Amino acid sequence: MNLKQKQFAGFFLSCAALVGLDQWTKLLAVERLKGQSPFVLIDGVFELTYLENRGAAFGMMQGKQVFFFLIAAAVIAAAVYSIWKMPGDRRYLPLYLCAVSLTAGAVGNMIDRVTQGYVVDFLYFRLINFPVFNVADCYVTAGAAVLIFLILFYYRESDLEPFSFRHRKGESL
Repeated sequence: MNLKQKQFAGFFLSCAALVGLDQWTKLLAVERLKGQSPFVLIDGVFELTYLENRGAAFGMMQGKQVFFFLIAAAVIAAAVYSIWKMPGDRRYLPLYLCAVSLTAGAVGNMIDRVTQGYVVDFLYFRLINFPVFNVADCYVTAGAAVLIFLILFYYRESDLEPFSFRHRKGESL
């Protein structure tokens, strides 16, 4: 198995494991929280509560399932493209992990949208009245935040050159 095949195998296996964890936690939420009062973990701070979210973050864009599917497909395509173009250098491991995290989050929520028409949310920070969210949302949020940090502060422009769509001198299309 060559390096690129190992990268893709690790990518898909990691995504599958993270999606599995997300789906398992959602299943537990359905089994244990649906129709129940919130399960308080830290009074006034954090609780588990069941919510069927037919929109995006903060309940925006209710019922726009096709739009969410297209966004998830674009995220997955960008992640696969990035892995394909990514050098095997360990310097790119943080970027690789961001691609895994973003893809797993997109797939986890896409599964819910396709199979149920809504996303199961169950994590709630009552202290700041933050919208109810799920494990896949954590993957997307953490992956996006780290990706922004990496692009702004860690990688130089030359480090990101392999991912460019631009045609470089001397290369054939």
